Amino acid sequence: MQGLVLINKPKGITSFSAVARIKRLAGEKRVGHTGTLDPMATGVLPVLLGRATTLSSLMLDDDKKYIARVKLGVLTDTDDITGNIIAENKVAVSQADIDAIVQKFIGKISQTPPMYSALKKDGVRLYDLARQGKTVEIKPREIEIFELSVLSPLDSENCFTMLCHVSKGTYIRSLARDIGNALGCGATLSELNRIMTSGFDIEKCVSLDDINEENIGNYLLNEEVAVSHLRALSVTKNQAVRFCNGGQLAFERLNVENFKENELFRIKYKNQFLGIGVADCQKRQIAIKCIVNYPEV
Repeated sequence: MQGLVLINKPKGITSFSAVARIKRLAGEKRVGHTGTLDPMATGVLPVLLGRATTLSSLMLDDDKKYIARVKLGVLTDTDDITGNIIAENKVAVSQADIDAIVQKFIGKISQTPPMYSALKKDGVRLYDLARQGKTVEIKPREIEIFELSVLSPLDSENCFTMLCHVSKGTYIRSLARDIGNALGCGATLSELNRIMTSGFDIEKCVSLDDINEENIGNYLLNEEVAVSHLRALSVTKNQAVRFCNGGQLAFERLNVENFKENELFRIKYKNQFLGIGVADCQKRQIAIKCIVNYPEV
């Protein structure tokens, strides 16, 4: 089985567990996902099957949208509600304060990832170090917040929700923490729902509980939709065979103009998606990035 399944991951399970269930239902050994969601988080989880798994790295660079619930006055060691509470502060802020502070985070900003994360320090996952009681210096990195808006005002539990449209590498837990610090009372992330990633909205997703061995094929999308944002490059039969056998394609023999260095293309023979090629402007050729299908010739 090969293609793409868009899952609405439920709360309480890891992304790995969701993928393992799809793997079992599909009877396919090669299964992978793009963009891990914490167990407490819900939402869009694209799952690739078969040779389509080679496309996963091309989907990780896309921006994402979340609906986040932030709880003010509480700080945890994980920066979300699942962690141990390390401090509780009085909340004395107005809705106007929140609205003003949130706006200051829009744009390119420096963000320090949480200690409980899958990032590595000297080859060791940060969350493994954190569980050992160790702390290390985590270097801030530049991210971009495209949109940040308050959806529901501060309630009786000192919580508010916000819409977050962010670049890759953004930790919403860190964003909640930093907003709380800017407000002077601290904060932690209490709920998170990813509503868009890799160009796929949550409305296109299926509940994991609705999928079984008999109907999984009904939810299987052609893997080409995962990279539909890339320019298509149509090739002849001979070029298709050459490409899938590891050969490069000369610019002069292709019906495409304005190549950009390292630009990625969907390589197609007739209506069949073969894989991804990458432009090498110095050598004036298209090289192989990955092969997904072999030409039906």
